[in-house]
Amino acid sequence: MKLSILMPVYNEKEWVGEIVRKVLQQEVEGISEKELIIVDDGSTDGTAAIIQSLGEMFPQEIIVACHEENKGKGAAIRTAINKATGDIILVQDADFEYDPAEYGRLLNPILKNRADVVFGTRFGGSSEHRVLYFWHMMGNKFLTFLSNMFTNLNLTDMETCYKVFRKEILDQITLRENRFGLEPEITAKVAKLQCRIYEVGVSYYGRTYVQGKKINWKDGVWALVCIFKYNVFCFQVKK
Repeated sequence: MKLSILMPVYNEKEWVGEIVRKVLQQEVEGISEKELIIVDDGSTDGTAAIIQSLGEMFPQEIIVACHEENKGKGAAIRTAINKATGDIILVQDADFEYDPAEYGRLLNPILKNRADVVFGTRFGGSSEHRVLYFWHMMGNKFLTFLSNMFTNLNLTDMETCYKVFRKEILDQITLRENRFGLEPEITAKVAKLQCRIYEVGVSYYGRTYVQGKKINWKDGVWALVCIFKYNVFCFQVKK
């Protein structure tokens, strides 16, 4: 089985080199080959040069793509999906809020043919997590609750970064959202496919805004719009 890891990056020069090296170090039983697809989403802090250098250092393992201007996480993920050749696709942020050492746990339900999609929940299990913003947590829980009402899923963390898919599932989906609206959109569309969805508890080392956290209240409002947009008004996954 081949694993494609998709990494959207925007202004992460302090972290990207270290996270890339940690991703490349991961070995998972059942995965014989992996590729890391890094998409620089119009960074302005020198991140693009670091990514290009990493691509030259590891040409067999890293594929690099660049957006000339910042388009958003969803747009970067679309670019990466179009370049992915793996049997399984995993989304990895370019910071250390999520730990690549947990790939084995995330991939296990798919490798054992129990799941088609896996969400890595920050709110389930006994994994450690950093204590940070109360209202962010409440916003996440509210958006997940509302999404669940329409999808009839019982997810605990719809907004999580860690999502893993069989490639054939993503092949049936057309993604439209450019920013963080990607999360409720993709959740609605995999639910409509009635595929097997699992959750796995993961660690979470959240960042503050001073440390570079990018999502804000406007993204939360748009996520609310997207829950209605893709569950009520868009009935086809290829739309």
